[in-house]
Amino acid sequence: MKQIKNKTASARADTGARAAGRMALAALLVLAGAHAGTPDTTDTALPQMSAVPGGVVLLDVGSAQEPAPAVYHDKHRALVVRDGDRWRAVVGVPLSADPGKLLIRIKRGEQPATYVAQQIGDKQYATQSLKVAPGQVNLSKESLERVQRERVHINAALEHWAERPPAALRMIAPVDGPRSSSFGLRRVFNGQSRNPHSGMDIAAPTGTPIRAPADGVVTNTGDYFFNGKTVFIDHGQGLVTMYCHMSAIGVKAGQEVKTGEVIGEVGATGRVTGPHLHWGVSLNRAFVDPALFL
Repeated sequence: MKQIKNKTASARADTGARAAGRMALAALLVLAGAHAGTPDTTDTALPQMSAVPGGVVLLDVGSAQEPAPAVYHDKHRALVVRDGDRWRAVVGVPLSADPGKLLIRIKRGEQPATYVAQQIGDKQYATQSLKVAPGQVNLSKESLERVQRERVHINAALEHWAERPPAALRMIAPVDGPRSSSFGLRRVFNGQSRNPHSGMDIAAPTGTPIRAPADGVVTNTGDYFFNGKTVFIDHGQGLVTMYCHMSAIGVKAGQEVKTGEVIGEVGATGRVTGPHLHWGVSLNRAFVDPALFL
């Protein structure tokens, strides 16, 4: 009986030693892989594909055993993530894109660039007529000059590029509430047509907390003529989100934010008809439908 107990104890010790050895070997392999030049990009749940103006195109751009290629649309760098054993480009389609073929440029190291044509379908968005103060449609000289100055800062935030990949491409809603205006809606202010609505409006009372839908870095904040109090968050590789008409801003430029962290409060600043959050998602400098990321 004593011999049996000794053999059992010995077997357990051997098993424990083998398990510890396997764990140590796995740790060494992971450490070796971390220093083998593998791109620091992990598998990411992808947004919904919608090959229409204002949509998102998902494009296979090669084996993940090779370095990730650089992908461009209209001179703007596009997001590339690993999807299993493949590299996948996540390309935003501008609202202004015409139905037909969207040319996407792919650059692999020092090799000549290649082009892929992605077929883009048509989509008819709704139209909405609104009445606002005349000074918010026919701008005074001072207001127009202000808008032009502000556009420089807004464009810089939307065109910001960070090499790090996004922590997530599936996001939480920044505010709970009904959508008071849909993406792509063409608005007519006091009878004058304006550009299509480039974000999602979520109705909520003034003071409702706004939460970061995914990890990122705040690149800019400001109080603008049209957008009111605004926050921009860079999530990496050309994915930038924008939050407008806030009553209060709770973050500052350079600050890292995590999913669910409060960044400010819903308000009615800028050109609005009532309190709500305007949430914009910009991908390779093209505003796309935020619903594709929820």
